[in-house]
Amino acid sequence: MTILLVLLIVAAAGAVAFALVRGLHAFANMRPTELDKDGIPQSLGVQNKMMFARVKWQAITVMLLVVLLMVAGSR
Repeated sequence: MTILLVLLIVAAAGAVAFALVRGLHAFANMRPTELDKDGIPQSLGVQNKMMFARVKWQAITVMLLVVLLMVAGSR
């Protein structure tokens, strides 16, 4: 059980890093001339999507850490 939790934590932390890097990449490549139908830069949508993905994966990682600590503390 502990090994599974550790592997899930590593995977979730990797997802956090991926979302962070992808969001930073979208931020670095923002071009104000590329607008969508509402007049908003297209990369802004990617930035927001990646920010929420990062927050989601951070929350999942923290919850897995809490479960791991509860399992380890019960032994």
